[in-house]
Amino acid sequence: MHDASKGALPFDAGSVARTVEEALLSRRSVRAFRPEPVPREAVERILAAASRAPSGTNVQPWKVHALAGEPKNRLAAEMYAAFMRHGEEGWTRQYEYYPTKWREPYLGRRRKLGWDLYGLLGIAKGEREKTREQHGRNFLFFDAPVALIFTIDDDFEKGSWLDYGMFIQSVMLAARGLGLDTCPQAAIASAHEIIRRQLGIPASEVVVCGMSLGYARAGAVENTLVTEREPVAGFARFNGF
Repeated sequence: MHDASKGALPFDAGSVARTVEEALLSRRSVRAFRPEPVPREAVERILAAASRAPSGTNVQPWKVHALAGEPKNRLAAEMYAAFMRHGEEGWTRQYEYYPTKWREPYLGRRRKLGWDLYGLLGIAKGEREKTREQHGRNFLFFDAPVALIFTIDDDFEKGSWLDYGMFIQSVMLAARGLGLDTCPQAAIASAHEIIRRQLGIPASEVVVCGMSLGYARAGAVENTLVTEREPVAGFARFNGF
């Protein structure tokens, strides 16, 4: 098995993943997309495959809004404008995605990701406006032709959220099987009030996250980022082998 922490992966984003291993190793968060549209049939095929993800007692807690064209552009424009006016601080969160108190090794991993990404983009530490502009691109779905919004009923417990994570991972792997790329985006959930109003999502549903879906733009330096992963020996313990 390739150790992703060593550098470039053996499979490129944008190519068609022909095995599960290829899909896993070539999946990455793409932050620059080509404008060419993705057919609705492809999106439906991805979601149908992902719907085979397991869920406790088969409750299937996931709900998805797939947006393209004017509906996607309208939502993106309002979210981006609101973010650039007041940042995420002006929004109330429905749930906490990250720890409320950071500690190692997780804080170090988070900081390294930021340094690596902004370093590739030529954004130096302390350049707040450039950092803000780049973060704001989340709300434009990084110019991807398709945006996915994931919601869940607010009375589901942690088990169903775990199931939801398996569904979202399945979406990303199925996309790789069609030569498409993705970027899962926790930031999108911060704009849940705008999303709720534009898409008619009831108050009884939580906006879990968003996802950009499309074809990776060749030559975009941000798409060369390969995040490091802890080796198996660092997080797994084997007994009885």
